[in-house]
Amino acid sequence: MEWSDLRVFLAIAREGTLGAAARKLGQTQPTMGRRLQALERAVGHTLFQRTKAGFVLTDEGAAVLSHAERMEEEALAFQRQLAGQEKELDGMLRITASDWFGEYMLAPVIAEFSKQHPRVVIELLSDSHFFSLSRREADLAFRITPFDEPDVVSRKLLHMPYGVYVAAGSPIPRAGDGAGTSLITMDIAFSTMPDVAWLQRMLPNAQVAFRSNARAIQAQMCVHGAGVAVLPRPLGDSASGLQRIDLGEEPPARETWVGYHRDMRRLARLRALVDLVVGRLGG
Repeated sequence: MEWSDLRVFLAIAREGTLGAAARKLGQTQPTMGRRLQALERAVGHTLFQRTKAGFVLTDEGAAVLSHAERMEEEALAFQRQLAGQEKELDGMLRITASDWFGEYMLAPVIAEFSKQHPRVVIELLSDSHFFSLSRREADLAFRITPFDEPDVVSRKLLHMPYGVYVAAGSPIPRAGDGAGTSLITMDIAFSTMPDVAWLQRMLPNAQVAFRSNARAIQAQMCVHGAGVAVLPRPLGDSASGLQRIDLGEEPPARETWVGYHRDMRRLARLRALVDLVVGRLGG
């Protein structure tokens, strides 16, 4: 197994196609293909699925990826030390979080991190889908439920309060009734979330008018007068055109957890980002 072949593997994993990886390393596409085939013969496994959309890691490829990145980190650290740039970090980190959390909570922290470490590329995946840390679909994940994977290192990051909102100037519904009121809630797939049942209990005679799994979209619908919504306070309080109302009882709060695969715990750029996120948001 050649380190240069692992560099080819890392480039393909990050770029998704042979052509993009070849441009990244300044090599030709046929050369990249031959080097990948040599590596797959050396390890005795197919490392990528070839799809129309590009190259997708197999389970074996995901296992190789974590080790290859640690080797890369050591090689880069060696180069930095020789060059006298020990604090400069390189590489890519893929983060997964919900849409509103990425926009309102993580974006300022990531911007600060990027100024400190401009050679680290951050990819933020905002999707309701749970990306697997074990299969290296993401390096760092933020979730509202504890991680149950045995190979994931996790911690509670923060306590997130929620509030009830209507468009500014709209009539305020009466708690325990809600007749004539429209509700904005999570979609059917997320109907078991605590705030959905809570809102319907507080306004039993209200009717659901709109559902979405995206809190930011719920907030915009609320701004435009589509109904009453339960939103995370950082999102609802910062949205122009919304007012928070009191129904006599606070909506259920949620916890936010951060996690990463245990094989990544020695990756310097990951540790640096986690430390900054905990320092800015932890509480």
